[in-house]
Amino acid sequence: MRYTKSFPVELTFWVLALVLLATANPHEHHFSLCPLANLGFDWCPGCGLGRSITALFNGDVNASFAHHWFGIPALLLIAYRIYQLSKQFFNKQHNLKYKED
Repeated sequence: MRYTKSFPVELTFWVLALVLLATANPHEHHFSLCPLANLGFDWCPGCGLGRSITALFNGDVNASFAHHWFGIPALLLIAYRIYQLSKQFFNKQHNLKYKED
């Protein structure tokens, strides 16, 4: 029961998001959750960010930059956030283990 209270939802979300982006096909058009794209607008400040990260995972830095210039910094920020959340989660689990002993 204690584990469900400390379940790292944000950590799970970011890891799952990066796994899905890493396994996506960068040359295939996909459904967009972007409200601006679904309303018919041609430009959105965030569109292309996922494709940019996918291109990075496939080793194509030029295509990544062409899709969205913020793809590289976004991947670095997400990776750092995963590191922070993992460290926090495992420290909390480590402290709980020693409190039980």
